[in-house]
Amino acid sequence: MSDERVNVKAPPVQSNGEGGTTSAGGEKIPPARRLLPDMRRRKRQYEIFTFRRLISPFAILPCVALIAIVWFLADYAWPAVKLNGWKFITSNSWDLGSMYANPVMKNGQMLLPGAHYGILFLIAGTLLSTAIAVAIALPLGVGSAMFLAEGVPGQARTWISFFVEMLAAVPSVVFGLWGYAVVIPFLGQHVFPWMSVHLGWVPYLGGPTGSGYGLLTSGLVLTLMIVPLIAATVRDAIVNQPIGLREAALALGATRFETLWKVLLPEVRKVTIASTILATGRALGETMAVLMVGGGALNYLPSNIYSPITTMAAFIVSQLDSAMEDPTGMAVRALAEVALVLCVISVIVNGGARLLLYWGNRAGATTWV
Repeated sequence: MSDERVNVKAPPVQSNGEGGTTSAGGEKIPPARRLLPDMRRRKRQYEIFTFRRLISPFAILPCVALIAIVWFLADYAWPAVKLNGWKFITSNSWDLGSMYANPVMKNGQMLLPGAHYGILFLIAGTLLSTAIAVAIALPLGVGSAMFLAEGVPGQARTWISFFVEMLAAVPSVVFGLWGYAVVIPFLGQHVFPWMSVHLGWVPYLGGPTGSGYGLLTSGLVLTLMIVPLIAATVRDAIVNQPIGLREAALALGATRFETLWKVLLPEVRKVTIASTILATGRALGETMAVLMVGGGALNYLPSNIYSPITTMAAFIVSQLDSAMEDPTGMAVRALAEVALVLCVISVIVNGGARLLLYWGNRAGATTWV
């Protein structure tokens, strides 16, 4: 007897002309059973639609909050905007005027005699101190993240990472007090004089060093405050990269450093830029620490890296009490205009970083070099 192979095929399904279906054997398939997959798909789509409707208010809440804050500042500061014009950001002339004289009319606004408001020195102090802090913190933060992710063995990595993250939670006033009691005397008596003598040929590193208050001190204190933000975020991103990336690079003959630098870091480029944006935002808006170590400069631009400065956020805090004594209220509105300018600068900086990330993605960059 020869072997025969039997091919078993599923019986075809045919319509019976009565709204249902039948198999080849004559078995009826009810319409409800045939429509069950469609019902499940529609139910799934309805659940997704409902979920989106529920979470959409939470998604747009940050946007609404930002618009509301900017709208309030713009509305409250509008009289000061009309009074000051563009001179507000191009001049160094902040003066509350005579508090005991009768108010006068200027550009349709009431203000004290002799009052004028210009914040170019505040813009310079804010941007320069932030630039110094980010320029130092970015390589330190990324380097710390690389070391914590790949250079520290098991249990020690957990503890060191924990202390780095705890450093990010220290209140800014603590950094300011530490800067006032420790950093300022050390820098003013030892570091700054040495830099002025040996590095004075470098632009802005020569000249009088002062007592330790100033631009570089503020930048260094801000650096210590924002390094943990970058280090902790980038370290978590590196650790969570797929193990296959490391194994593939090592299998091709790359060293551990080459694997980290040319394979893992490009993969966390977005995270690095995002953490830098957060760090920059904190440096721009920092108040108490800079107020305690900046020196409280008023109406002049820094001549070198040791010059005293004042940032916009610190200036608002330091001047609010005096501004509230202005019976016309124009001084407080001018401070609101300072806050409005600070918001605009923050939006521009964040928008520029987003554009940098967008262009990098379009260019298809896969390495840091």
